[in-house]
Amino acid sequence: MYGKKNRCYKDTISSFSKTSASSNIFQMDKKSNFLFLLFSIIFTETPAAKGSNRHQFGSTKLFVFGDSYVDTGNSRNPASCSWKEPYGITFPGKPTGRFSDGRVLTDYIASFSGISSPIAYERRKLVKKSKLQFGMNFACGGTGVFDTLDNGPNMTTQINFFQQQVEQEVYSKCNLNSSVALVSLAGNDYGAFVAKHVDLKDLRAFTSSIINQLAINLERIRSLGVPKIAVTAIEPMGCLPHPAASSSYQNCSETWNLISNFHNQMLQQTVQKLNGESRKSVFTILDLNSAFRSAFKSQDRAGNLKFKHPLKPCCVGVSKDYSCGSVDKTGARKYTICKNPERSFFWDTLHPSQGGWRAVYSVLQSSLQQLY
Repeated sequence: MYGKKNRCYKDTISSFSKTSASSNIFQMDKKSNFLFLLFSIIFTETPAAKGSNRHQFGSTKLFVFGDSYVDTGNSRNPASCSWKEPYGITFPGKPTGRFSDGRVLTDYIASFSGISSPIAYERRKLVKKSKLQFGMNFACGGTGVFDTLDNGPNMTTQINFFQQQVEQEVYSKCNLNSSVALVSLAGNDYGAFVAKHVDLKDLRAFTSSIINQLAINLERIRSLGVPKIAVTAIEPMGCLPHPAASSSYQNCSETWNLISNFHNQMLQQTVQKLNGESRKSVFTILDLNSAFRSAFKSQDRAGNLKFKHPLKPCCVGVSKDYSCGSVDKTGARKYTICKNPERSFFWDTLHPSQGGWRAVYSVLQSSLQQLY
C-alpha cells in the first residue's frame, strides 16, 4: 500500500499476503424538551445526519486522533490519493483529504453530536477562529500508534499538537469539560510490522506493545481535560478488499482476522482496567469489527442486501500497476469507478465508501450514546 506510484494508506496488507500460510500464528481462540428544542433551532441539520437520531449538544467539541479512517484533510503527502480525483466525488464533489468518495467516520460521529466536523489541524490557521469551536482533527492517513512506513505524525505527536492548543489556550479547561475524543488507529502499525519482519513469531509481543502505548496515550488525552474518549476496535482486516482479492472478493483472510481479534481482545481488557482505575466510564470502545460485519449483512427496506458484494471495492486501478486515483504521464485516468458507489461498502482496496461508513455508523449509535 505504500508503493512509490500511489501511496494510499490504511494497512500494508500486501506485505503479509506472502506469509498468509502462517494462518495459525494465533490459536486463540439531556436535556429537557425546552433545551432540546432550543438546540434544534440553533443547530441546523447537516447532510450527514439526515434520517438519523442525532443528538443536539451545542457545547460539545470533538478531538480526533488516528489514521485515514478518520482523517479529514491532514495528510501532507502531495501524492496521497485523498487529494486526487475521484476522492470526494460524492461529498463534497471534490477531493478534500478524505480517504473515501465522501464522508468518513469522523463526519458521522460529529453529526451525532450535533456539530460540524472539527477542522483539520493543518487548516487551523487558514480559517476563522469561530471554525475551531467544534474541536480539531489531528488524524493523518498512514500513521499509527508508533511510527509507520509513512512519515506522518504518530499518535504521540498528534497528542503533542493537541497539548499545544491547550497550552496556547485555544481550548481552555472549561471548554474541554463537555468534549469528546475519538481515537482510531493501529492498522498501519501492523502493516509496518509485517513489512519489516519475515518472522512473525513476535507479533503477539508487538500487539502488547501497541496496546500498552495506546493505554498511555488514552490516559494522556484524559489528563489534558477530555472527560469522554471513544477508541475504535480494529476492523476485520482480513475482510478488506486487498486481502480478499485473492478469492475474487468472496472470502476474508482468516490470518488477518485473527490478528484483529487478538488486538481487540487485549484492547477490551485494557479499557476495562482503565475505567476501573478511574472509577468512571471515561473510555468507550466503538466496535468497528462487529460494525463492519453487521454492515456487510445489512438490508434495505425491500429486504435486499444493501451491499451485494461487500468485499469488492468500487474504485480500482485498470491493472495491478495502478490504483484508485492513478493517472498516466499524459494525465489519462487509469482507474474505473462502479456505477453506484452507495451500493459498495468499500470505496477503494482499503477504505469504506460514504455509504459504507453510514452503515457502520448506524450500528455504532448505541455505543455513541455512552459518550453523552
